[in-house]
Amino acid sequence: MIVVICVDDKNGIGFNRRRQSRDRLLIADLVEYSQGRKILISGYSATLFSGFEVNTEIRENLLDEAGEDDICFLENVDPAPYADRISGLVIYRWNRHYPSDKWLSLDTTAFRTVSVKEFEGSSHECITREEMTR
Repeated sequence: MIVVICVDDKNGIGFNRRRQSRDRLLIADLVEYSQGRKILISGYSATLFSGFEVNTEIRENLLDEAGEDDICFLENVDPAPYADRISGLVIYRWNRHYPSDKWLSLDTTAFRTVSVKEFEGSSHECITREEMTR
């Protein structure tokens, strides 16, 4: 599976049971990256994709149910327990530090970076997308 996750400068992914940020241009970039493939999301993430022409499927246990080639957008789940099933990783970096009480603990040293893209978001001056593979 390919995991997509957003992190701050200290790999924070959440604070007080909520997302750290939302950015419509980041979602637009993810939709473009998916090239029409289905993106598995939780119900928590559904509002981020409203207004976009994208093939999403809501699954509350998406990491348990994801197939080998599925794209899984995560906001409040650390994928570390599923590390052996992850073939690709897309990390969107906010390039800011936010208060966090949940972090990405996945060891990314098993992955190699295949592309890096920087773009201006709707709420962040610079968002960095790192695409990684095993």
